[in-house]
Amino acid sequence: MSDLPEVLSYTKEHEWVEVLSPTRIRFGITDYAQGALGDIVYIQLPKINDQIQYGQICGEVESTKSVSEIFAPVSGTVLLVNESLNSSPELINQEPYSRGWIAEVEIDHLPELLSPSQYNLLINP
Repeated sequence: MSDLPEVLSYTKEHEWVEVLSPTRIRFGITDYAQGALGDIVYIQLPKINDQIQYGQICGEVESTKSVSEIFAPVSGTVLLVNESLNSSPELINQEPYSRGWIAEVEIDHLPELLSPSQYNLLINP
C-alpha cells in the first residue's frame, strides 16, 4: 500500500476527498480499495448534474474479482466526471489519488471525514 496523501480526507467506505474550494470537492476510491478490488475493468460514473446524497450509491466499480458500489462521500451536485475512466478504468488501479479521480461535486457543506491517521487506523487495526 502506498502512503496516504496528507492533503486528502477519507471515508469509512474507502473513498478519498480533496477539497478544491469551500464549495467544491473531488473524490475517488483509495489505494486500499483498489488493491482489494483487483484489476478494475469497468466503472459506472455518476452523471453531470446528478444530485448525490452522502452515503448513498452514486456509481459502481467492476473488477475481475467483484462489483462494488461507490458511495457518495458528500451531498451535492456532480459538476464534472473523469471521462477518461470510461476507456481506461485501470487508471484507478495505477493512480488512485491523481488520474484515477471519479468526480467533482459542488457541496453545501463538508461532512465529517476521516483524517489520514484515522483512516490508517481503519485499514491497519
